[in-house]
Amino acid sequence: MNKKILILPGDYIGSEIMAEAVKVLALFKDEGEPIEWTFGHLGGAAYDAEGHPYPPSTQQAARAADAILMGAVGGPKYDALPRELRPERGILGIRKDLGLFANLRPALAYEALSAASSFKPEVIAGLDILILRELTGDIYFGEPRGRRTTADGHAEGYDTMHYSAPEVERIAHVAFQAAQKRSKRLCSVDKENVLETSRLWREVVTRVGAQYPDVALEHMYVDNAAMQLVKRPKQFDVIVTGNIFGDILSDEASMLAGSIGMLPSASLDVNNKGLYEPIHGSAPDIAGQGKANPLATLLSVAMMFKYSFDRADLSDRIEAAVQQVLDQGLRTGDIAQPGEPVIGTVAMGDAVVAALRR
Repeated sequence: MNKKILILPGDYIGSEIMAEAVKVLALFKDEGEPIEWTFGHLGGAAYDAEGHPYPPSTQQAARAADAILMGAVGGPKYDALPRELRPERGILGIRKDLGLFANLRPALAYEALSAASSFKPEVIAGLDILILRELTGDIYFGEPRGRRTTADGHAEGYDTMHYSAPEVERIAHVAFQAAQKRSKRLCSVDKENVLETSRLWREVVTRVGAQYPDVALEHMYVDNAAMQLVKRPKQFDVIVTGNIFGDILSDEASMLAGSIGMLPSASLDVNNKGLYEPIHGSAPDIAGQGKANPLATLLSVAMMFKYSFDRADLSDRIEAAVQQVLDQGLRTGDIAQPGEPVIGTVAMGDAVVAALRR
């Protein structure tokens, strides 16, 4: 039976980078891989087409799919919409609807791109970090939330941060199991000295850690973790943290790799059904110009084959092909150095496909 992939291009450059992902899928399908794919709407494109950022048609297709590939959502066109109709509510909605609680964000420094990073080569050489971000709890989903007027007439906004023990337990298990497959080191990031939520987080992670005696567990405050990622990033291997801290730290880590356009992500449920997406945004400023870097999207496809389809061999082929094109000196604008030739989205996708064929 064919594996069903739902493709959600999203907004602005989303359709451009997803077109390159389809080339890779088509190649594997031609080779006999049992996959099929359909397209749907999410984010602003979904609002334009169906009046909601996560419409019923997409909900139905997402629930029926074995995996979802997503481009990017959001942009200035939608800034004036009510909060519940903004494109970002689409991605939050699909994460919650499908129970995609575990967000995996690798940060890998390619030697060929060392000059593209703002960090010294010796700081990032050999860097390979995996950040696990809990994705369906924390302040992004906590209630109550809203705006009100205080007794003295001032406007006030409020959000609620909370986690339950089971929510922390399940992401902790994913993190410890990931660490077991790597260097058996896990750093849990919180703000235990200030936040009650973080005190619970640390207690639960420590308790779960007792089930993984082969993994060395370290705790670190989020402000220190942000500093250490810049100062000495190679001290980390696997990091696990909550939703808002993970959002910030994973974007910070992207700069270690030289460009946010190089980093993929996976958001998994308890059965490894996942939504796969590059962590960069929709880039309205370059949309339609063929300048977007598709490599993070293609690496997201690699993660899909690895985690949802249990095909590490195909995942390894994609990663090796990306490495080849970088070693050949092929660069989109975001990873090119002054004076280096620059190629566009389509040419970069074609180069990866050619490397896969070889």
